Amino acid sequence: MTIPDSGGGIIRMDVMEAIKKRRSIRNFKDLDVEQVKLEKMLEAGRLAPSASNRQEWRYVIVRDKQTRKKLAQAASGQTFVAQSPVVIVCCAETDEHVMSCGQECYPIDLAISIDHMTLAAVELGLGTCWIGAFNENEVKEILNIPGIIRVVNLLPVGYPAYESSPVSRKGLKEIIHYEKW
Repeated sequence: MTIPDSGGGIIRMDVMEAIKKRRSIRNFKDLDVEQVKLEKMLEAGRLAPSASNRQEWRYVIVRDKQTRKKLAQAASGQTFVAQSPVVIVCCAETDEHVMSCGQECYPIDLAISIDHMTLAAVELGLGTCWIGAFNENEVKEILNIPGIIRVVNLLPVGYPAYESSPVSRKGLKEIIHYEKW
């Protein structure tokens, strides 16, 4: 499938190929991420669906090396966070709306948006890694994020230093139930 991008060019996107190639990257080349590629990732996240079209996601883009080092410390000392040329700090400006099924919207909606970005990153030759191990209050302090905003995820972005092997996944027969459990 081909789709036009906001810059007037064309992107060839095979979603299943991107899904199969996506890996958690924890080692990045010492190369900057081009702004146009970062914006394509962010656009993919912006276009994600959300409950009641709330679009609660908010992102802080961090390129500054010293700030990335501080974020790495707030992320349990995970040094690859500082090594990545960009960290997208994935936040939610939320009213804490709960869907009728009992789940809060913002973590689910933000996860969908982030996943759109990770798949776009693969298509653009970039790597990412979902980081959930961090101290939210420290991240807020480092980035001057208001108290009412939730920090849900850190997403280091960069060019993978190596091509990683696929990880094993359970087969469909192990995870699917038809009609009833």
